Amino acid sequence: MTTPRRKYDAAFREDAVRLVLSTNRPVKQVAEEIGVKESTLGNWLHRHRESHQGAAPVLPEERGPVPWDEHRKALAENERLKAEVEFLGKVSAFFAAKQK
Repeated sequence: MTTPRRKYDAAFREDAVRLVLSTNRPVKQVAEEIGVKESTLGNWLHRHRESHQGAAPVLPEERGPVPWDEHRKALAENERLKAEVEFLGKVSAFFAAKQK
């Protein structure tokens, strides 16, 4: 029995291609992370490169500045995640010590 063919909207395909291009990770790795076949993502990437053949890539330095509110939110989230990682490290050390 065959499985029905999945349809992906244009926004999802564009985001997937952007993820491959911006992170310089292998297509296989990104495909596994987002839940599509490697060949499917490879096809999307190939079509994107064909359609944007003459266009220069947008480098992170060339993007405009980030709004201040967005920057503050990112800094706050960064601090929260650092605290979370620190806490998880302490918890894992505690449980590792208990197992001995």
